[in-house]
Amino acid sequence: MSGRRLARWCGVILSVWIGWAGSAAAAAADDEKPGAVRPNVVFILADDLGWTDVGCFGSELYETPAIDRLAREGMKFTQNYSACTVCSPTRACILTGKYPARLHVTDWIPGQMPANPKMLVPDWTKYLPLEETTIADALRGGGYATACIGKWHLGDEPYYPEKHGFDINIGGTSAANPPSYIAPWRIATLSEGKDGDYLTDRLGEEAVKFIERSKDRPFFLYLSHFAVHTPIQGRPDLVAKYRKKLRPNLKQRNAGYAAMVEAMDQTVARVRQALTDHGLAGRTIVIFTSDNGGRVPTTSNLPLRAGKGACYEGGTRVPLIVYWPGVTKAGTICDTPTISADFYPTLLGMTGVPDQAGHASDGVDLAPLLRRAGDLEPRALYWHYPHHQHYQLGGTMPYGAIRVGDYKLIEFYDDMRTELYDLRKDIGERHDRSTDMPEKVRELRDRLHAWRVQVGAQMPTPNPAYDSTKPQFDPNDPSGRKGGK
Repeated sequence: MSGRRLARWCGVILSVWIGWAGSAAAAAADDEKPGAVRPNVVFILADDLGWTDVGCFGSELYETPAIDRLAREGMKFTQNYSACTVCSPTRACILTGKYPARLHVTDWIPGQMPANPKMLVPDWTKYLPLEETTIADALRGGGYATACIGKWHLGDEPYYPEKHGFDINIGGTSAANPPSYIAPWRIATLSEGKDGDYLTDRLGEEAVKFIERSKDRPFFLYLSHFAVHTPIQGRPDLVAKYRKKLRPNLKQRNAGYAAMVEAMDQTVARVRQALTDHGLAGRTIVIFTSDNGGRVPTTSNLPLRAGKGACYEGGTRVPLIVYWPGVTKAGTICDTPTISADFYPTLLGMTGVPDQAGHASDGVDLAPLLRRAGDLEPRALYWHYPHHQHYQLGGTMPYGAIRVGDYKLIEFYDDMRTELYDLRKDIGERHDRSTDMPEKVRELRDRLHAWRVQVGAQMPTPNPAYDSTKPQFDPNDPSGRKGGK
């Protein structure tokens, strides 16, 4: 072949290659465009589900095959935190991406005080303000159908889900928990079931109906379970099953609670099956997490210390699983610390929907972790709880906390004493390092105080009527244990 002919053939090949590469790049770019087919989002939030309350996080009793499958197909986060040790603040944070301290929604609504508090709680906000932009607001603005199915607990009717970006509200009221899981359940925003119907099953059915109705447009389903909050009422067939499973040496031993966990898991299976049936599974993000740690002694959070209502890991470390089709690699595990505020920017990034003007999130986009493209920039995680949780076993009095790297500092507002833990070496928070690491205490304390100023955190104030000769609360008073929602 002559040199001229060879050059001509090389030119043809090069032109074909450039054309193919350009087409491939254009197709890839089209896939990246926000206007391309946007993924659906199913966000499943459990109530009071502890870090080890599902099989893939270590439970030896509770059966959660659907959640375990989600973990096998997606990414499991081992150090994910709720924004608060109780529910309402965490839910507000998930929806807005803002820390409870910034929102001034800092306790379960309406909260509860001990009989003789040393500190008085601030004048905090007992609803999610209408001025706040929620993820439902943003996604609806981007063309998504939106539904809130299940628990709300962020204010009375003027602040219901319909006022916060949701097209549909099924089951959401100001209540922290249902009167009963077994019909009649007497929830004003949910039609009554037949005698014996189970509430968790019903919420799963409503979720499936919403998917069927919305299958031809992108949708955001916020499936916010009442389970596994009190009252502890399992479906009778499952309660009987777990009573037979109980054996010595199990850390978790409540058959009714176990039944509630499995019923919730069954709704995860129903929802994912509905996505498959309608050809949506390949373009639907599914996220599963909890609003705070498990309630002790109903469940056990071991090896974590304490549980719901506490300032320790058992109160705020919760399971998180993210399944993002085509992005998350099956069966991956992420050990990077994350927190509730991260969901807002992450979901906007996943869907390509722009944030609304003027909104500022305290969280970060978790896409680098989900894409396995690198770690997050080093940062601190914060908690601020100027309230009392004396009615929870292992609960706490007013406190703030910060985690940076492996170290977690807790500051108690009653007397401003501190505790310091190295979570890498001491996940159970048994060894307080504050005495032998004063420089670390000072460093973290200064950062915590600066953050409180930055977000406008409300602080408790001394109670002029406090009687130092009496305890702040009576741990044996049964009336005090009715709270802690």
